[in-house]
Amino acid sequence: MAAAISALNAKIRSQPVLNYFCSTHFWGPASNFGIPIAAVLDTQKDPDIISGRMTTALLLYSGTFMRYALAVSPKNYLLFACHFVNFGAQSTQGYRYLQYWNFGGKEAALQDKAKAEARKIGADGKELVEEAKEGAQGIVDQAKAKAGELKAKVAK
Repeated sequence: MAAAISALNAKIRSQPVLNYFCSTHFWGPASNFGIPIAAVLDTQKDPDIISGRMTTALLLYSGTFMRYALAVSPKNYLLFACHFVNFGAQSTQGYRYLQYWNFGGKEAALQDKAKAEARKIGADGKELVEEAKEGAQGIVDQAKAKAGELKAKVAK
């Protein structure tokens, strides 16, 4: 059994593509790509939930490992790409964090939310006014009909 495994390993290692696919130079970055994927998806979420400390830590982490990926031999371009994407996404998150908490983004978001709510309330109020007018018109029409009936009875 050990001979069969050894032969299979030798066959895999003799083919460059399979050798790369079975190495940590491939599987390390491939499994690490969850971090930048999550970071890119987080750029669509509310900036209120961004952690400034974690964003800074991930920026330093990605910057360090981008350098590491090019310092090892052979250079690991897949690892570099993984951390390059993460560095970009974390930079975006850092900008969003600073914009929201330090440069008036929170106040602007609250103003926008208040304006949207005011527009909604105004639209609801207009609908209520229209319904009230229609209801009042219906009552006026019923009163005119009753008055006409009473006038006809009195005229007899």
